[in-house]
Amino acid sequence: MKKIAVLLSGCGVFDGTEIHEAVLTLLAITRAGAHYQCFAPDITQMHVVNHLTGEVNTDETRNVLVESARIARGEVLNASTLDVSQFDGLVIPGGFGAAKNLSNFATTGSNCDIQPIVENFIREFGLAHKPVGFVCISPVMIPNIYGKGAIGTIGTDVETAHAFNEMGGKHKNAQVEDIVVDEVNKIVSTPAYMLATSILEAHIGIEKLVNKVLEMA
Repeated sequence: MKKIAVLLSGCGVFDGTEIHEAVLTLLAITRAGAHYQCFAPDITQMHVVNHLTGEVNTDETRNVLVESARIARGEVLNASTLDVSQFDGLVIPGGFGAAKNLSNFATTGSNCDIQPIVENFIREFGLAHKPVGFVCISPVMIPNIYGKGAIGTIGTDVETAHAFNEMGGKHKNAQVEDIVVDEVNKIVSTPAYMLATSILEAHIGIEKLVNKVLEMA
């Protein structure tokens, strides 16, 4: 039975993992007859956002691994413990955590860096020629990991697509239900809540992405 790693970035769309995207990913993996294991880096979040008001709580700090455990029902491992030989592929849900915690794309755009533990984690799958699925905003990490010409999508947002191309990637516009596949690098991406207006719309592309990752594994 195939086993997929799922990399989380906290808990909550504005400062961590987009919860719907994460749950839909876990559900799609299970429905396809595969197993999953959640991972997250043991690092401090960029900041904490009150999801009711949208305001940043400057007096509070949270840990990405601890917060990710909320989504994983406690079954989450430190990203630094990865044994890539135990997995057939990787999926990375979106949410601002991908652009604030896993990388600093939210603040630096095309000059962004990926958190070293995270970069090593994703790169392990690339070096092993194992497929990786990037959801929502997480594809902004593709160019830094895979280099010039790597293909991905964040949907149709012009500014983000321009940044993707500036970093050396090759962006392809896609609609919410679409996936974009880089066959050479074994990368699959889908816009999800970059475009989705409902959980059902997000589900369509995420399920396609998971099935394609499993097919390529």
